[in-house]
Amino acid sequence: MHASASTAVPSAERTAEAARNAKDTRDDRIFGWVLKGCALIVLLALVGAAGSTLWLGSDAFRTFGFGFLTSATWDPSNDQYGALVPVMGTVGTAFIALLFAVPVSFGIALFLTEIAPQWLRGPVSSAIELLAGIPSIIYGMWGLFIFAPFVAEHIKPWLMNNFSADPPDGKVSFLVQHVPGIGKFFSSEYPFFGAGVFTAGLVLAVMIIPFISSVMREVFQTVPTRLKESAYALGSSTWEVVWDIVVPYTRTAVIGGIFLGLGRALGETMAVAFVLGNTFKFSLSFLETGSSIASTIANQFGEAQGLQRSALMALAFLLFVVTFIVLLIARLMLRRLKTREGK
Repeated sequence: MHASASTAVPSAERTAEAARNAKDTRDDRIFGWVLKGCALIVLLALVGAAGSTLWLGSDAFRTFGFGFLTSATWDPSNDQYGALVPVMGTVGTAFIALLFAVPVSFGIALFLTEIAPQWLRGPVSSAIELLAGIPSIIYGMWGLFIFAPFVAEHIKPWLMNNFSADPPDGKVSFLVQHVPGIGKFFSSEYPFFGAGVFTAGLVLAVMIIPFISSVMREVFQTVPTRLKESAYALGSSTWEVVWDIVVPYTRTAVIGGIFLGLGRALGETMAVAFVLGNTFKFSLSFLETGSSIASTIANQFGEAQGLQRSALMALAFLLFVVTFIVLLIARLMLRRLKTREGK
């Protein structure tokens, strides 16, 4: 009887353990389904948004064909639409934004992680986070009423006098005379009007600097202290430590942060709509006014009907395509960097 009782206790324990294992397996399976559902929701939302814009813009694609991508005409009164000017404006403003934002963000991140005293790092970091939280419409109003007049009065005349083929002072610079074609990028029919692609790009640069610099600062802080101290012990300067230790260690994440800022610049709407000028005249000059995909949709969608609405939805699909291409290039660059690091 004693042996029978001792046998029953392990049997009950095994039964309870099996029940717990079955419950754990069921919970793990449910948890896996929930996580998979979360991932699928993101994919379905992305595919649904891209598919809906393509479907709603199909009339414009059928009507204009490939010419929709190459035409600079945007004439709602005659139902003639082309995406060239908005696409070029989107790419141009984003390029200018990165051209100014990346070096400044790099300097901010290095200053905060390598040079700034401890008492200064907190206030500067808080200021950067505050810039990131300012609504885009505030940047747009600042750009229109404060920055655009400053550009028209100081920056634009200087650029035209030094780089334009038709400068306001009538004196063609030595650089323009010996570098063919450079004047096309710095000419303007309205030298005293501050809004334009260049101004919009600078406003975008101010907007994306907090994002890029924050990412860079965080990844620079992940560099092991012993690596930097070893370099300093061998006599390296701060610049040598940064260029030979910090940058190679974090370059993959730095590139990711740059493309994060680029994605923000490509999709910005209100700030760009205030300072871009919103004209549909094709020009290679950065000083001329233009239009972007997001600002065109924001300005015209409320009153658009028929083919015009379809053209705007086609522009929205093109913005998906441009963003996808940018992210694809980023992924390819990061994969190549990882391959080189592996070697």
